Amino acid sequence: MIRHIVMWKFRPGTEAEARNFMEKLSALYGVIPQIRAQQIGVDCSASGKNYSAVLVSDFDSLEDLETYKNDPRHQAVSALCKAIREDRVAVDYEL
Repeated sequence: MIRHIVMWKFRPGTEAEARNFMEKLSALYGVIPQIRAQQIGVDCSASGKNYSAVLVSDFDSLEDLETYKNDPRHQAVSALCKAIREDRVAVDYEL
C-alpha cells in the first residue's frame, strides 16, 4: 500500500478557486478506481504561515499511483491547482 501526501499553498485572493479545486479533487474519490482512500483537509489556523490544504490518499501500488496521476480527470483537476498555487510539496511512502 502506498500513501500519497500532497500539500499546497494557494496564492492570496484565490480562495474561491481553491474551494472549487478542493471540491473537484474530492469528487475524484469513487470515480478513479485506483484511489483506495482519500482525505482532504484545509488549514484551520489563522497564522497564514502553514500550507493551505492537504491531500492524503492511498493506493495499492506505485503503478496505481502513476495511473491516477496520468488519468485525464486527475490531470484536469491538477491544472486548476497549478493556476492558483504558489507552492506544492509531496511525499509517497509505503505502508
